[in-house]
Amino acid sequence: MAQHRTVMVAARVTPAEHAAWRAKAAAAGVSPSALLREAMARTRTWTATARTVERERTRQIARIGNNLNQLVRWANTHRTAAEAVSVIAHLVSFERALLHVARIAEEADDAR
Repeated sequence: MAQHRTVMVAARVTPAEHAAWRAKAAAAGVSPSALLREAMARTRTWTATARTVERERTRQIARIGNNLNQLVRWANTHRTAAEAVSVIAHLVSFERALLHVARIAEEADDAR
């Protein structure tokens, strides 16, 4: 048995936004209400906790990037030194580990 839609939701928009919304709905061959329901069903929202975690993750990745740039600059300056070979090997290893962590984080995000 289908449920009847009895609750009205109101949103304030500009006349231009309203016209664009109606045009999109017409182009999709649906009512503006159906367009909104479909869009909301596809929209992924963030909790405050998830937003904080994502912001901190972004900060940490930026710090890692800064440190990597400093190491690469050092390795390029001391290209012939034996230590540079070791640093470059560690950088490659670190890059692989970082890519692995990024894949895990992406899979976790997709699972939400």
